[in-house]
Formats: sequence, structure tokens, C-alpha cells
Amino acid sequence: MAGSVTFGQEIGWGQRPLLLVIDVTRAFTEPDRPLGSDATALVETLNRLIGATREGGLPVMFTRVAYDQPDLSDAGLWARKIGRLDDLVADSDGVEMDPRLDIHAGDPILTKKYASCFFGTDLASRLVSAGIDTLIIAGLSTSGCVRATTVDAIQQGFRPIVVEDAVGDRWQDAHRQALADMKAKYADLATTDAVTERLRQWPSKEQGPKQ
Repeated sequence: MAGSVTFGQEIGWGQRPLLLVIDVTRAFTEPDRPLGSDATALVETLNRLIGATREGGLPVMFTRVAYDQPDLSDAGLWARKIGRLDDLVADSDGVEMDPRLDIHAGDPILTKKYASCFFGTDLASRLVSAGIDTLIIAGLSTSGCVRATTVDAIQQGFRPIVVEDAVGDRWQDAHRQALADMKAKYADLATTDAVTERLRQWPSKEQGPKQ
């Protein structure tokens, strides 16, 4: 019966989280670019999350979209649907991580070609081999790559925690709708304040919380 369905149940945290910072590259964070918007406040919030994750001794991974072929043939039909993806060709400065972002030498940067960080990449294998069971998801954009990654995460058995004030979108209506949709069906939502507090106090892997 439709009336018996209950949406928005809590998934909870697992034993070993990873902070996944999605597509905070110049193509998306500089407002004068075709795909860009002003991400100044978002980058500041992300740096708070990154700092807390490092303080808790937990891993951070960054992602970017980049195409190897100048004609965007490796973007498939997505290039036709979206257009203006030329700023994401691998040798352009649009694929560079935002210089304001707190990236350390050696931090992993996963390159993808489509919305989900799982599609066509080895992300799931990396997570499994590292014992990761929880993804703290932040970055760009809420209704696009963040949502697609979140859906794939729960489908592949990872617990998605979307940091609701550390994701952004060009369109606020899409941003709000995507957050509501993810909260109802695919992820837990949490604020930066709540997540950073928990990350800073994170126990070792062996002592992690069990749910």
C-alpha cells in the first residue's frame, strides 16, 4: 500500500568514512566560464571539511571531469546534451582544481567523464580495498554529479552522507529539489558543523562506531 511507505529513514555512519570532494575545478568555480558560477563561499566551507577530515586521520579524495579528445568524442551523447564542454578538455585550465582548495601533494584526484564518480572509473575498487564504507559527499553540482554519485553509492553498498551546505548548483530550485530527493531516498543529509565535529573526534578504524 502506498500509504505504508516511509521515506527518509536514517542510514547512519559506518566504520570508515572518506570525504569525496566532487568537481571543484576552475571550469565550475569561476563565474566567467560557460559552466561556472561563483563558488567562493562553497570553497571556504569545503576547506573546513577537508581540514576536519585530515584532523581525524581520515582520507580525502578529489574528482574532476576531463576529456582526452579535443572533439569531445569521449564525452559521448553528454556533449550533445549539455554543450560547452570544451572547457573540460584535458589540456585546458578548466580541468585544474580550484587553487583556493586545500589540496595536498599526493591527495588522490579521480578523473571521470560522466556525472557519477562511479561510472567508468575504479572508484568502487579503491574504496573497497581501503576499507571505506561511508562516503561524505560534497562539491558540485547538487543536481548533477553529486546526486548521480550518491545514487550509485547506495546502490553499491556505500553509506552516502551528503553535506547539505557544502554542495552547490547553478540553479537554486534544482539544488533544493535534489537535496530533498536524496534525503528521501538515497542519502543522509548533514550540516558542515555536524560533520566537522564528528570527523575531528573520529576514533581509529579498529574502534570506529558500529551500526
